[in-house]
Amino acid sequence: MLTHNLGYPRIGAQRQLKKACEAYWADKISLEQLQEAGKVLRKDNWLLQRDAGIDLIPCNDFSLYDHVLDMTLALGAVPERYRQLVHTSGIQKSTSISQWQGATKERAWISSQWK
Repeated sequence: MLTHNLGYPRIGAQRQLKKACEAYWADKISLEQLQEAGKVLRKDNWLLQRDAGIDLIPCNDFSLYDHVLDMTLALGAVPERYRQLVHTSGIQKSTSISQWQGATKERAWISSQWK
């Protein structure tokens, strides 16, 4: 019998991803350092699942901040009132929108803030 799971928490046992994103937003680390933190977490999570005996390990389920926001950007489905924030590419788009969205009262279109 094969074992499989549908996803694995990406934040890290010590909340490494949250800390890395917050450090990036505060200009304490570079984009490259943020991406490296994500790379290390993906590898560690994959190895942990493999070592636990999971046969079918999920892939492409990682997001640096918000997987729903990532998909929204990938599909070009950003609401008109937020489009001015989409001025760069990739991770910078996602973090730009999520930072702004987290700092305002208007959170209705996406709200998956971690605490």
